[in-house]
Amino acid sequence: MPAKKATTTTSAPARQVAAKQAAAPKRAAKTSVPKQAISTQTNAKGRAATEPAEPAVKKAPQSMPYEQGKWAHVFSRQPGDRRYWLIKSEPDVFSFTDLQRASKSTTSWDSVRNTGARNFLRDGMKTGDLAFYYHSNAEPSAIVGICEVVREGYPDHTALDATHDYYDPASVAATPTWFMVDVKAVDALPRAVTLPEIKASAELQEMALLKVSRLSVVPVTADEWEIVLRMSRQG
Repeated sequence: MPAKKATTTTSAPARQVAAKQAAAPKRAAKTSVPKQAISTQTNAKGRAATEPAEPAVKKAPQSMPYEQGKWAHVFSRQPGDRRYWLIKSEPDVFSFTDLQRASKSTTSWDSVRNTGARNFLRDGMKTGDLAFYYHSNAEPSAIVGICEVVREGYPDHTALDATHDYYDPASVAATPTWFMVDVKAVDALPRAVTLPEIKASAELQEMALLKVSRLSVVPVTADEWEIVLRMSRQG
């Protein structure tokens, strides 16, 4: 999932969807009230009458107790502990070079719309944690740099922006669903470590990048971190 659009130009998939919507015949909108939003009252003649009930208040997103989850070791830490992560962005959307050139070499890691990745952003990442910057959907996909978490999870405003590609109409400002962190470029790797190399490494077979490849934010163990750094220093 890209962190941030490098430009405000509508993406190719978004343009294709817009074109199809414009070409499709328009249908009259139906207005109905969901059954669960109807309350029954008795009118003056004794017959039942219905009227819309007050909408339910949206609750803040909850997560299972992390000590019971697969990633319990990621969320539990002692004061001063550092955790390691991997974040993904397509290089033609927002590359590591774009991050280096950004103001203060920093950006908000927004537009993540997967609850698992959201939990890592909201509850897992802490200031001072380090993350590999991974170029996804590239030729080849690869880990290319290192960045640091410089601001912990806070509400992702793009979910509330109707003009944004990742607008979520179900999001509510008072009880935000989606979160983001701020990351700062630290340095490019001496050499990019490609996805085929990672897949071929016997030491990295349990890496979350391979196990849960659909997530745009995943944890990295301390051992995996050192192995990737070692690989990047090799010619």
